[in-house]
Amino acid sequence: APSAHPTTNSRTMAMSALRMASSLGLRAVAPARARVATQSSRSMVVRAAVSTPAPVVVKREDVITSDPFNNVTDHIFEKIGTNLHKRPDHPLGIIKSVIESYFDEKYGKDTFTSYDDLYPVVSTYANFDSVLVPPDHVSRSQNDTYYVDNDTVLRCHTSAHQLEMLKEGARKFLVTGDVYRRDSIDATHFPVFHQMEGFRVFEPAEWEAAGKESVDLAAEELKDCLEGLARHLFGDVEMRWVDAYFPFTEPSFELEIFFKGEWLEVLGCGVTEMKILEEAGLGDKRAWAFGLGLERLAMVLFDIPDIRLFWSDDKRFSKQFKEGMFKAGGVGMQKFKPYSKYPPCLKDVSFWLPKEGDSFTENNLCEVVRDVAGSLVEEVKLIDEFTNPKKGLTSNCYRIVYRSMERSLTDEEINALQEKVREDMVSKLGVELR
Repeated sequence: APSAHPTTNSRTMAMSALRMASSLGLRAVAPARARVATQSSRSMVVRAAVSTPAPVVVKREDVITSDPFNNVTDHIFEKIGTNLHKRPDHPLGIIKSVIESYFDEKYGKDTFTSYDDLYPVVSTYANFDSVLVPPDHVSRSQNDTYYVDNDTVLRCHTSAHQLEMLKEGARKFLVTGDVYRRDSIDATHFPVFHQMEGFRVFEPAEWEAAGKESVDLAAEELKDCLEGLARHLFGDVEMRWVDAYFPFTEPSFELEIFFKGEWLEVLGCGVTEMKILEEAGLGDKRAWAFGLGLERLAMVLFDIPDIRLFWSDDKRFSKQFKEGMFKAGGVGMQKFKPYSKYPPCLKDVSFWLPKEGDSFTENNLCEVVRDVAGSLVEEVKLIDEFTNPKKGLTSNCYRIVYRSMERSLTDEEINALQEKVREDMVSKLGVELR
């Protein structure tokens, strides 16, 4: 499923439980202005969000506030409402449509209801607690999540909508949406990406008729469904199931396929924890859920080398994709043809880390760089680190790679961007430049 975080191993392992959630979709809360005071008020807001077909509109003041917890930047706000997944001729829209078509073919048209316009600002309860994310999980930190205030976030995964949709009566559904994570900067990571989750509820009569235990029936159908989806997307490929851990499913699995000479993780899934169903008033039922990242699939299937390209308005990119062009495994399908690759501009910055506090993290540095340079930054990478025992200080050196996807950058504009980055590192992160 969605993204991995290329930092420490422990942090990567801690985040793995949310990768399916990133695809498992969550959220559905009220505009940040409605401060989610009670469970009932939260439910009313979510019901409106789930039921209303009108386009989602998010105002700047809904997500960028003076609240001390707020860490949403203009660079992130500008992406809200872009809805790349709703563009039929966009790679993400194409993959979304292919997956929806598979569910129509397998289960009957519209058996699975599709939602793709749910409000992206949700409560921390919806984003974390409703899917059993532990209170001390790393994903709850401001280093990883975009907070509007202490009780409200930009959804980290589409599963934030899951509990309220179940309370609304949804039993078989797909949810697609943009999700938000503070993350590293490289060719495969972007702070806004898109996930799709599927959810299916079983009635007692179904496992009784099958003569099976409820969890066995759910797991068997889930695997059959997703193996069929993998073939629908990738053709006749070798597959394997890997046992996994997610806080919201048990048992939990990851599906891997052997494609283009290597094993690729395609999605995460599992049998839904009973606590979630009980909270929804469905304690006598069973369910399965899965989640996947659209960018990950599109990059592999269309040979798209840089995740920033999905956000490009350059016609040299957009004209290469058309609704209905997809073919399983990409066999006989037109792939992305790179146009002129413009030269990179590399800038290194060395600094002493603050002696106290947690103002400096790699994610915080990436936010500073993104807020200054936007999509002109291709990568931020630690290239050197050492500790001076006499000073008791640690030095880092990061390399920032600037490169436009559409034009050559001038030394003058890059120097101006780099100088602003340096200034903001001092004022916002508390580092001492070397």
